[in-house]
Amino acid sequence: MKNLVLAFLLAVFASATPAVNEIASPSPAELRIEAAQNALQKQPTRYQSYNDLAAALVRRARETGDKSYREQARAAIANSLRLQSENFEAKQAQVDLLLAERKYHEALEDAQALNHRMPDAVLVWGYIAESEAALGDYQKAEEAAQWMMNLRPGNVPAYLTGAFLREEWGDIDGAEEFFSKALQQTPPFETEETAWILTRMGRLLRRSGRPDDAATQLQKALKAYPDYYLSLEELAEVRIAQHRYPEAVELLEKRNGSFPSPSSELLAAQAYEHSGRQGDAAKMYSKFEHDARAQASLPDNDNLELITYYGEHAQQPQEALRIARLEMENRHDVWTLDACAWALYANGQYAEARQQIEKALAIGTRDAVLYYHAGAIDQALGEKAEASRYLRQSLDFNPTSEVAEAARRAVSETPVSSS
Repeated sequence: MKNLVLAFLLAVFASATPAVNEIASPSPAELRIEAAQNALQKQPTRYQSYNDLAAALVRRARETGDKSYREQARAAIANSLRLQSENFEAKQAQVDLLLAERKYHEALEDAQALNHRMPDAVLVWGYIAESEAALGDYQKAEEAAQWMMNLRPGNVPAYLTGAFLREEWGDIDGAEEFFSKALQQTPPFETEETAWILTRMGRLLRRSGRPDDAATQLQKALKAYPDYYLSLEELAEVRIAQHRYPEAVELLEKRNGSFPSPSSELLAAQAYEHSGRQGDAAKMYSKFEHDARAQASLPDNDNLELITYYGEHAQQPQEALRIARLEMENRHDVWTLDACAWALYANGQYAEARQQIEKALAIGTRDAVLYYHAGAIDQALGEKAEASRYLRQSLDFNPTSEVAEAARRAVSETPVSSS
């Protein structure tokens, strides 16, 4: 009898195994990691296999949100360079890693050196574009992105770089078109890449006031790569915009089940607060602050969220400004300029705040939060006409944004003479 029971259990287990394996099938990055490791077992001195391993580990970090893969990638790059000190692909992987860690100054310097060695390397031009944009030189970023397309028309990295820059410049239709073209050329087996592009499309749609369309794209992303933390987080943003707060909480609790980031913790705190769960919100705000402060001095941080938190929620404007000035040492993109302007505003330094927000607006970004900040700053300076214009632009562009309610109140408080 025992043998029969054992045989039955084994048969049941065997029949269930394919379904389990299907659910837990290796990701694209995991497959590449395994292939590189197998190659190294056969040829431990083959530096190209270390390059392949490093690239796969950086991608795995993006797949999971687990930053420990970056340390493994750094070790793989070091091994590659030990075997062949000047091999191009190892140094290219090194720049990719620097960008993942938001070390933009170092990344730009190394990418420019590689560009001198091999001017027709498309990915290197992409690294230059990303670095220049983060450092605030959007003209040079545009030039680098154009070289990507000139060298290899219609390549996916060029479309993605172009989409990012078009979004920054306020060309929403152009950004959407480039994301769509990149998606069309992404192979079906690249499931995480597909989900990443769809998630960026969802983010673009949400921020341009189309939450329902955003949700559709994000559901596609989660079908392509189930439980993808970036898609869960973005879909939670959509549910908050739709005032579906319990759903946002559920999504964020799933997202934060492994490798939560301070920004996802802050979003969870806000979702709890909207849901009336004040105790959970307070705990999550505290956790966000602790975790964000722990990495505030590092390039890879959540300082923009921390600035907003101190300027608005925690009512510590001086700390918001201190962190903003710290972040300005590493980045000068539109979002850092905006965060600095908002921190100055929170400290009553309205004239300087206006200087910073004007720099941000000059880039051309169409964003409801950016316009709202500009309106609030002008309102504080007594510039009623300009304030009303920016506040109305904020509402026109995205009537469901996180600042929409505040913008409506501000508009009602800023009557403009018809004369």
